[in-house]
Amino acid sequence: MQDRGSFDYIIVGGGTAGCVLANRLSRNPDVSVLMLEAGGRDNWHWIHIPVGYLYCIGNPRTDWCYRTEPEPGLNGRSILYARGRVLGGCSSINAMIYMRGQAGDYDGWASLTGDAGWSWEQVLPLFRESEDYWRGADEMHGAGGEWRVERQRLRWDLLDRFADAAEQAGIPHCDDFNRGNNVGVGQFEVNQRSGLRWNASKAFLRPALRRPNLTVVTEAMLDRVTLEEGRASGVVFEHEGARWHARSRREVVLAAGSIGSPAILQRSGVGPPEVLRECGIPVQQPLAGVGANLQDHLQLRTIFRVQGIRTLNESANSLLGKVRMGVEYALFRSGPLSMAPSQLGLFAHSGPEVATPDLEYHVQPLSLDKFGDPLHRFPAFTASVCNLRPESRGTVFIRSREPRDPPRIAPNYLSTEGDRRVAAASIRLTRRIVGMPALAPYRPEEYLPGSSLESDEELAHAAGDIGTTIFHPVGTCRMGRDTDHGAVVDTRLRVRGLQGLRVVDASIMPTVTSGNTNSPTVMIAERGARMILEDWQAEAAPPVDVANERPDVGHSTSARAGSRR
Repeated sequence: MQDRGSFDYIIVGGGTAGCVLANRLSRNPDVSVLMLEAGGRDNWHWIHIPVGYLYCIGNPRTDWCYRTEPEPGLNGRSILYARGRVLGGCSSINAMIYMRGQAGDYDGWASLTGDAGWSWEQVLPLFRESEDYWRGADEMHGAGGEWRVERQRLRWDLLDRFADAAEQAGIPHCDDFNRGNNVGVGQFEVNQRSGLRWNASKAFLRPALRRPNLTVVTEAMLDRVTLEEGRASGVVFEHEGARWHARSRREVVLAAGSIGSPAILQRSGVGPPEVLRECGIPVQQPLAGVGANLQDHLQLRTIFRVQGIRTLNESANSLLGKVRMGVEYALFRSGPLSMAPSQLGLFAHSGPEVATPDLEYHVQPLSLDKFGDPLHRFPAFTASVCNLRPESRGTVFIRSREPRDPPRIAPNYLSTEGDRRVAAASIRLTRRIVGMPALAPYRPEEYLPGSSLESDEELAHAAGDIGTTIFHPVGTCRMGRDTDHGAVVDTRLRVRGLQGLRVVDASIMPTVTSGNTNSPTVMIAERGARMILEDWQAEAAPPVDVANERPDVGHSTSARAGSRR
């Protein structure tokens, strides 16, 4: 095994959280940082052209190409479970939608964990700090940060008519889904800059690469974290055909996501003892919650054929249409090649008993049988709807100690009566919206799941046929109180029972946010970086002579912490 040297901090994972962490931790020139990414550089053109997600998802160049176990709730189907395997991680292949969730999500975290620092009031400044909002700064948005947020650069008459139909169905218009309660219908805002994808690598990592105290290694497959006497001492990884060991003087920070982080912990001997023993891994720290509590948003892809109005299906299936799209994008960085997978968003309630919206729609002027298939040759639109707060919980467990073996991913979709009831209600709400006068001139005809299905039982079964992930897995290393034996990390994101080891990514969420999860991951990394630096400074500070303490000592320490951040 070859020696890669010693670093103050080792970040495992160059995705969204890892890029933020690398930037924030390396701001202090006295701190050395190593970041390891299993994928390659984000220098492929399809990563940056927004419609290129079609070529990135399901492509081993940029995607881990995981698959779930056969899911009973999906009527025995195994589905693609895309996760970014490239610098920028999922921000390099996702839908680019800027979404924070709801205030109640974070207040719920604060209540569950007993830490008010995770409340909406406390995390909102972190969202604002990294944001560069197209309208400029106000009490809810920031300007001048790294995380660019813009309007989309095209419109579709069909989507405007769908929005009109939603308003006729009693759902109000919304021009900003990120003010704490995202009820309504409106255009999604996106992480783009002038018609190009703005991923976490561009935003946070590239500006930091010029710093001599930051080392980034790509194509580095992490084997395990090395543990010595209850402390993380470094990592073992594979790179360019050799095995390497890097040592950490302060902390190892896992930022490999809701699939990668629990798998790495398990390979390191941290997790459910029965899972580790099956794989022949000695138990270093028994933690039953590692890999448990998997939550995800299951989208139900309802499809409606239309007449007399343009959809992307016609253009994508026409040579002339493809040429026009290419020319428009090349000249103006607009048109269909600039579009996120979903342009129109809608947040609604599945029933009158629900206090805040628990349904999210991603409405698209296109249709296809499944991801990777060509678009249909008939004009149609897709209204995907997901249950924002599913009751179902799944697992992520390794199959072996070999890091290249994909883990067993079992989301356990639609495994509760409540989730099946919400699925049926969401399909009925979609039908009600589509039946409004605004869409009547275009004669919408239900293609999936099929208008003949009416009972709750029929619709719940149909949800299993048309449901697929919308790529929002969280919770597999969830945080919690010290008395919560299912929690993997405490509220400062430190792995329980070990020193020098944290998890800072979407896996720490105790419950999934009410919307897309990429920007909440940016916020988690912002707060995680602050915690890491605060804890280091607290450990490094000399003992205070209380008798001779000057009144301004605490203030000057805080100022130094802020400047280092």
